[in-house]
Amino acid sequence: MILLPDKIRVALAVNAARHMAAQRDDRPEPDPVPVLKLFNPCGSATWLASEIDEDGDTLFGLADLGFGCPETGYFSLTEIASVRLPFGLRIERDLDFTSSHPMSLWAQTARNLGSISQAEIALRLIGL
Repeated sequence: MILLPDKIRVALAVNAARHMAAQRDDRPEPDPVPVLKLFNPCGSATWLASEIDEDGDTLFGLADLGFGCPETGYFSLTEIASVRLPFGLRIERDLDFTSSHPMSLWAQTARNLGSISQAEIALRLIGL
């Protein structure tokens, strides 16, 4: 499976460029929606990404490794792609993932509920 198709890579890069422009121009930083969801099909690890660095590997977003404390920060696509799971499985991209919620709402909800998965359910249920 291709974890980062071109269309998603472009969306991540556009969000990163907007973020850098806001910093450069001393404007409020944007709060983009995540455009990529990666997950462990054998466990609870989940990553949401909204930006990609110029190196083409470093993603910014929300990481939940299943310990009950999702955190925003940077993570490496190469490292995530290198994970080998039981039965020959690997980290996968959620092919159906879309969101209209900004990253700040995802982060707050995931922290309050203890996981990105629980946040996804809650955000769907309340219809925000």
